[in-house]
Amino acid sequence: MQGTLKRGEIISPLTIETLVNGGAGLARHEGRVVFIPHSAVGDIVSCRVRKIKKNFIEADIDKVLTPSALRRKSPCPVAGQCGGCQWQHLPYSEQLNSKESLFRESLVRQCGVHPEKILSIAPSEDEWNYRSRVQVKCSNTKSGFVTGFFRPKSHSIVSVKQCLILSPDLESLLGKIRKVVDGTAHADFVARIDLAIDDANQCSAVIYYSGRDSESFSDVLRDESFAANLYIKEGTKVNLIRDQGRGGMQIMVDQPSIRLSYDVGSFSQINLNQNRTLVNLALAQAELTGEESVLDLYCGMGNFSLPFARRVKSVIGVEESTISIENARKNSHQNEINNVAFYARSAEGALGHFSNQSRVDMVLLDPPRSGAIHTMGELLSTPVSKVLYISCDTQTLARDLKILVNGGYEIISSRPVDMFPQTHHCESITFLRYRP
Repeated sequence: MQGTLKRGEIISPLTIETLVNGGAGLARHEGRVVFIPHSAVGDIVSCRVRKIKKNFIEADIDKVLTPSALRRKSPCPVAGQCGGCQWQHLPYSEQLNSKESLFRESLVRQCGVHPEKILSIAPSEDEWNYRSRVQVKCSNTKSGFVTGFFRPKSHSIVSVKQCLILSPDLESLLGKIRKVVDGTAHADFVARIDLAIDDANQCSAVIYYSGRDSESFSDVLRDESFAANLYIKEGTKVNLIRDQGRGGMQIMVDQPSIRLSYDVGSFSQINLNQNRTLVNLALAQAELTGEESVLDLYCGMGNFSLPFARRVKSVIGVEESTISIENARKNSHQNEINNVAFYARSAEGALGHFSNQSRVDMVLLDPPRSGAIHTMGELLSTPVSKVLYISCDTQTLARDLKILVNGGYEIISSRPVDMFPQTHHCESITFLRYRP
């Protein structure tokens, strides 16, 4: 009976019917849906109940009784324990099929989009070693200084000696830092390390330190040979302690190349090759005529603003981060792109503000996972001819697009883009026109 089911109980056998948004597999038990992470369609499994709700159950695989023909052996020894990857057990072709299918289903069901307007997914050039930026969790334990990632839905660290989606250069850098810190009096005070590599293969590491002897710790790090810029972060203060003398971080987009420089700690996409693909696809999908006046919301360092500025009449870039806006202005100057202006302000209210000053006939937006719900209302009250929406979360995208579709906009095309292989996450580009 449903009422007798308890947390920790084993339920079996369950057959995985499909994958759902969030990456879990879906099975059924006594009339209730069961969500099971790290499963594949066709798996027959026994599961341990983790959470019981009125209409669904969350459970973890106890044993794969009969593996699906779609399942592969996960290359990483901690796959399923670490919270970073959810789909290593699926061949890459199957990951792409699932992402495209889930993306199409969400937009068709929630926004009424015709399936033919959903374009095929753009695969990542690299299935492995693509990650150019990562936050590493740290802990000093009885067995030594541990670096890794949180278990799903916890703050327990899984020790990871080799991350297969991380750039090998960052993997090597992390190993050297781990070796230097291990066994020192400073190990108790390092809780996190942020690593990044750019298109010039320059590495950086920001070490979060809560001890009282940062000068001594800095000396320890300076004594070692690191092919990277090293920083110590104490509270909100970031101090450069080792400089390779190669300047700030930089990525390349567009052809001929635009060089985008940015400060350590500023936002950049984690898959540099796929970011170039994303920019190229956005340019192609936007049906540009060269006469557009574009408002780029959440513009960052100019990742989209500057390539678009080469092809349109003018661009206004808006971003809350003053550091990112400073980088964007510097990038426009260094690349001699002069038909663009950048403003440090919230995206909320920006359309009304700038449309009162001059014509805005295209809005480009690349919001965080929470989406851009406030901008959707502004696009209804101040319609523009074109909207290009780059999203990293399908569910908030569908929520926002539904508002636009019901308010006179038509979805011309939408394409999922795989920015994050081995995970369920999916980037996308959606192009809309206003049809009053």
